[in-house]
Amino acid sequence: MIDLKTMGAVLGEFEDRGITRATMLDAIENAMATAYKREYGKRGQVVRAKLDLNSGTIAFEQVKTVVDESSVRFPVEGEEIEEAAHAHQFHTEEEVLAEGELPRFDAEKHILLANAKLMKRDASVGEEIIFPLEPQDDFGRIAAQTAKQVVIQKVREAEKLSMMEEFSEKKGEIVSGIVQRMERGAIFVDLGRTTGIIPYEEQIPGERYRLGERIRAYLYAVDEGFRGVYLRLSRAHPKFVVKLFELEAPELAAGAIEVKAIAREPGSRTKIALSSIDPHVDPVGSLVGQRGVRVSTVMSELGGERIDIIEWNDDVKEFVKEALSPATPLSVELDETEHRATVMVAEDEQSLAIGRGGQNVRLAAKLTGWNIDIVSTGGADVAESNGESVAFLEEDEDPAVVAGVLPTESVELFESDVPQTTELPAEEELAELPASDETVADKEEDRDKATDE
Repeated sequence: MIDLKTMGAVLGEFEDRGITRATMLDAIENAMATAYKREYGKRGQVVRAKLDLNSGTIAFEQVKTVVDESSVRFPVEGEEIEEAAHAHQFHTEEEVLAEGELPRFDAEKHILLANAKLMKRDASVGEEIIFPLEPQDDFGRIAAQTAKQVVIQKVREAEKLSMMEEFSEKKGEIVSGIVQRMERGAIFVDLGRTTGIIPYEEQIPGERYRLGERIRAYLYAVDEGFRGVYLRLSRAHPKFVVKLFELEAPELAAGAIEVKAIAREPGSRTKIALSSIDPHVDPVGSLVGQRGVRVSTVMSELGGERIDIIEWNDDVKEFVKEALSPATPLSVELDETEHRATVMVAEDEQSLAIGRGGQNVRLAAKLTGWNIDIVSTGGADVAESNGESVAFLEEDEDPAVVAGVLPTESVELFESDVPQTTELPAEEELAELPASDETVADKEEDRDKATDE
C-alpha cells in the first residue's frame, strides 16, 4: 500500500516542474508493472498495474490480445525449440519481424478467438482480454531498482516534452538569460529550466560577454537531442532587430506597421524597410521615436550598431533612392533584363552613397533585391553591388542577411561623422524677403551702416 499523503506531495512537486499528475501516475504504474513482471511474471507476458488513489492499493492484470489463424502464425515443433534456446541465450522478449511477416503465436500474450468467445461472447480479433493477477507488495532488490529506473526515465521524457512545448511557443521570440559559461567560442545561457547556446557565428562581432551577465537573444531553433532539449540562440539574426523594435514600438507589435525587408551586417549596420497598414501611422517616426529614443535604445542593445530606417515604396526607383540614404541620388535607371539599377549621384556624394568598404550600397542592394551600380556626375562607375541575397521577411522565413535605411531627414541622428553644409540664400532672394521680418538682409544692412560710421 502506498502512502497517499507522500504521493500527493510528490505529485505536487512534479506539477510545479511542468509534469502533470497523469504523466507521473502513468510512470509509477509502468514501473510497478515492470517490477512485478520481473519478479513474478513469465516471458512474453503483458502486465499492467492500476493505482487506486483512494485506497493506495495497486492492482495487477495480464493482458492478452485476441487473434486467429489470419493474424498470427503457429511455429512448428523444431522452430519452437530453436526459438526458446535463442531467447534463453540473449534474454530477449521482442520478436523481430521481417516485412509482411506475421507474429508468432504466444500463449502468454495471445488468445485464440474461439477461446476468447467462451469468456466474452462478442469478442473480436484485436480486442484485449483482461486477466486479474495476484496482488504483490514484496519486490526483490533487482525489481525495485528496475522500477526506479523506469520512473526516472519517464520523468526525463516528461520534462523533455514539457520543455519542448514551452519553448516551441517561444520560438521566434526574444528570450533572456544569464551567461553561464563559454566553450570553444560558444556561449551557454542559463534560461531557467534549460540552457541555450549562442554559436560563435550567431554572435555580434566585437561583443564581449562576462560570466553572470544578463543577455538577450533571439530563439531561432528548438532541437530535441538524445540528452535533452537544445535551444539555439542568436544575436546576429536579422529578426533579432525586428523583435527589439517590437518591444520599443507598440505600433509594430500591434501590426499597424509591417517590416517589408531588412538587411543586416551584425555589429556594423542595419537597413530596414517599413510599410504602414494604418494610413494614420507614420512608420519611420514610430520606430525612431521622440528625439530618437526608440531607435537609440535598440542601438544600445546591439552595441552601437547603426540602423537606417526607410519607408517602403512600390516604385522601384524611389525605393532604391531611399535605400541609398543618407546619400541623395540624382536619378535611377532600371535594366529589367539584368535586374540592375544604375544610380547617378553627385561627385561630392560618391563616398556617402558607397559607404565605408562599400557597405551602404551593398546593404541597399540586399534590401531592394536589385544589383546597384553607382555612377558619378563625371560619368565614371564608382561602385557595383550585387543584390542577390535580398531578404524579404515572410511569416516562416529564416533570412540569412538583413538590414534597413533611415530617411534623409533623420540621418543626422546616426551620421554625425558626415559633414553637414548649409546654403545661404542669394542676394536677389534676400532682397525679396518681407521687410516686416528681421531677415539676414536687415542684419547685413545694419552691419554696413555701423562700419561706415
